[in-house]
Amino acid sequence: MKIYIRTIVRSSFFIAMLMMVSCEDYLERTPDSVISEETAFRNFQNFQGFTEELYMAVPNFTTSYWTSSWNWGDDEIQSPGPNFHFGVKIENGDFWGWQAEHDGWGAGWMDGSAETNGGAHDGGLWPLAWYGIRKANIGLANLDLMTDATEEERRLIEGQLLFFRGWFHFQLIQYFGGMPYIDEVLPSDEQICEPRLSYHESAELVAADLRAAADLLPIDWDNTVAGRRTLGKNDLRINKIMALGYLGKDLLWAASPLMNYESTGSKSYNQQFAQRGASAFGELLSLVESGQTQYELLPFEDYSDNFYTTGQNWAIPGGTEAIFRPTYVSANASNWRISGQYLPSVVNDHGDPARFYPTANYVSFYGMANGMPLPDDITQADPESGYDPEHPWEGRDPRFYHDILYDGVQVVEGSIPPSEENPEQLRYASLYTEGAYRDVVNGSRTGYVNNKFIPLTANRFDRKFDYGYALHLMVPYMRLADVYLMYAEATAVSSGPNNTAGGFNLTAVEAVNVIRSRAGVDPVHSNFTGSLEAFLPELRRERAVELAFERHRFNDLRRWLLLTELPYTIKTSHEFDRAASFDHETPRENHVVNLREELILERDFSEKHYWLPLKVSDVSICPEFHQNPGW
Repeated sequence: MKIYIRTIVRSSFFIAMLMMVSCEDYLERTPDSVISEETAFRNFQNFQGFTEELYMAVPNFTTSYWTSSWNWGDDEIQSPGPNFHFGVKIENGDFWGWQAEHDGWGAGWMDGSAETNGGAHDGGLWPLAWYGIRKANIGLANLDLMTDATEEERRLIEGQLLFFRGWFHFQLIQYFGGMPYIDEVLPSDEQICEPRLSYHESAELVAADLRAAADLLPIDWDNTVAGRRTLGKNDLRINKIMALGYLGKDLLWAASPLMNYESTGSKSYNQQFAQRGASAFGELLSLVESGQTQYELLPFEDYSDNFYTTGQNWAIPGGTEAIFRPTYVSANASNWRISGQYLPSVVNDHGDPARFYPTANYVSFYGMANGMPLPDDITQADPESGYDPEHPWEGRDPRFYHDILYDGVQVVEGSIPPSEENPEQLRYASLYTEGAYRDVVNGSRTGYVNNKFIPLTANRFDRKFDYGYALHLMVPYMRLADVYLMYAEATAVSSGPNNTAGGFNLTAVEAVNVIRSRAGVDPVHSNFTGSLEAFLPELRRERAVELAFERHRFNDLRRWLLLTELPYTIKTSHEFDRAASFDHETPRENHVVNLREELILERDFSEKHYWLPLKVSDVSICPEFHQNPGW
């Protein structure tokens, strides 16, 4: 594929998206543009052209506005002032804010129009999901018109349509709970009243579509006759690995305490769903580790390739590790817009004024290189892990140094004009209390900066965010490291941390160690491997570190029924002073004094906050499509 997947033929009879209401808004068309159904669906090229718009219906949450908010757990905090992002509304318990009619700005990626042109201010998850579901159903209803095609071509079309129908439903139920499962083309000229299903009922239907898709689709389109027509450009096309990945995720989510509670009243894991999820992940990972796929973990020296490229003509990031990602590239969106949301304003003069910083409480999940976690009280030394509060950056997990900009690290490489005050305070991250990077309005509120998604040279002096650098930031929906960790969770809760599942030859503990080994972190300590009760918190900490700031944390806290519980409701800063012997050459070894943790805010959540509220206009249609509890 090229930067985005081109639509070869668009079926002009396709009417409009399904929004749970009757709709009579037809697409504008001229008489000579009308294509018959027989023509649109007759052969693979035409049917694939119809299908490929579904790829454009996948929202790109990374570049959804001038700045984009997608981390809503305990992991990130926004600079004060700008209040148009959903993340700020979540802080106040206002979960209505995902909706454009309540937001007022259209800044979120959850709502908006059903446009599939990839515009940053257009498509949102809610309308695009219903649009995509309807389009997939139209395609499935017309498979019998595909008369000029091989059996392989029919399987490719059907597999893609089933995947997207399952994928869009899954995206909806993970935020809103059990929903109607639309598996037919609903009439556009009648009032629609589809009852909501339980989460488990919805998840079973998602699983059926994804399992069927996995059985129909190839591992790599390059190895098919149809795919050889676009050889080398098939990386983003839906395949067996994507379908297995989301099959496992759908089942693990259904097993999780929140979803099990919604369906059965039990706040524990559902072992049957967990076992089925582990089997799907095991099937996927067995294919990967036997060398039968195009996927593998990136070497740690190439870790950033998961998230951004630069100087590569806006090549989509992800390398061999990204499994599922959006297809649309908004050229220069990352250069000027999204890259500007990380560095403090003192070294950043581009992008929207909203800035997003890692919370100190979340940074503390990054433990030591020896695999041990930090102590609960970061002001105290810990002989077992080797953590020293007077040298808090020393000996840490290598992912800490990759992801987190901490005090004393060099940011600016080039010259700083003499007109700037305190140039050394700008060249090196001055994140100590009252340092230049800690201005309350324009700087980090927490003592840390997110360094995971941009090169530090994307600052106002080095300016490697300018157009010519082609900086492209895109966070994948799913990457292989996530699959290893989901396999570990599903296996551990269904059969124990030291067991295998799905024919895969690694235990849950060993799967976590694969991810740690890639980063240069020691294996899970024996303190945590003896029981599920001991292992699960360490697995969750590993998930927090490896997948930090990649949109997973909010949904993880929700499905684990931890969103309303301390300490996951608080956001903190680390305050400290530099000792006199501070050395910019070796910032990891620097001495700090008076290290302490201070509360910035505590979120007042209740049980209703585990599900997002549905649109009032939709739940007003009929009693069967009811609102979520408490809203």
